[in-house]
Amino acid sequence: MKSILKITAAAMLAATLTSDAFAAEFTRGTVKKIDIKAKKVTLIHEELKVLAMPAMTMVFRVKDDALFGKLKEGTNVEFVAERIDGKLTVTDVK
Repeated sequence: MKSILKITAAAMLAATLTSDAFAAEFTRGTVKKIDIKAKKVTLIHEELKVLAMPAMTMVFRVKDDALFGKLKEGTNVEFVAERIDGKLTVTDVK
């Protein structure tokens, strides 16, 4: 019985670590347009594997106003995008 609990706990931990690793996957892109007032950024991006989305140009919401300090039109960035409340949102930029 103890071994079953250990296996279950290990599987749950592995699943948690795996989902966290995918959630923080950075994708390369180029900033095309910034709209601070609307809290949005347009990015030309590579494939977003976490969201099963091919490379394209699209508009994202920006989760935190502080991220706008890392975004300038025409620059290359690495970013994390997540689906928050059904909206594609940039949650981190480096």
